[in-house]
Amino acid sequence: MPAAKQADASGYALSRKFRLAVVVIVLGVLWWFLLGVLEREARNAEERAANMVISQLRSALVIKGAEVMLSRGGRLAEHRGINPFELVEHQWGNYKGQCQAEQLAPATWCFRAREQKETENAPKGWLIYKPGQPITIDGRQANEEQPLAWAVTTEFADRNGNGAREQEERLTGLKLAPVSLTEEAAQTQDAQR
Repeated sequence: MPAAKQADASGYALSRKFRLAVVVIVLGVLWWFLLGVLEREARNAEERAANMVISQLRSALVIKGAEVMLSRGGRLAEHRGINPFELVEHQWGNYKGQCQAEQLAPATWCFRAREQKETENAPKGWLIYKPGQPITIDGRQANEEQPLAWAVTTEFADRNGNGAREQEERLTGLKLAPVSLTEEAAQTQDAQR
C-alpha cells in the first residue's frame, strides 16, 4: 500500500510539472503575440502623429501664403525655406528647434538651417524628421537610420502643365514639399558650422 501511495504521489508531481510546462508555453506564445501587436500599434501611432504634424504645418502654410498674398508688399518667394513650426502657436513635445551637431533622437523633428546671406531675416532650411522605426510618412517610406526632410517652397499656377514655372506663371501659395537630404545638403550644413 505504501508503494501505491508513492506511485500516486510521483504521478501527481509529474502531472503538475506537465501542467506547469503547458501553462508556461501558452503564456510564452501569448506574450510573443502581444509584443507583436504592441510593436505594430506603436508604429501606427508614430506614423499617425508624424502625418498629423505634416498636415498641421501644411494648413499653417496655406494660411501664411494667403496672408502674404493679401498684404500689399508681401512676396511669396521670400518665404521659401522658412521654418513652418514657427507659424503654429503650439508647443510641440517632439520638436527640438534648430538641429544640433549631436545625433537627433528617434521620433523627433528639428529645423536644419542652411548657410544664408546676412541680409536674410529668418533662417532658411529644411524640416527634418528622424523616425523611431520603419514607417510611412507623407507617402514616403522611412526607416530609423535615414531621416526625412521637407522644405517650404512656393506653389504656382502651372498653366501649360509642364511642372516647371515660367515667368508668366504666378505664385499662388506656400507648400511643404519633400526633399532628399543629399550630400550637397549635408555639405551646405557643414559649411555653416
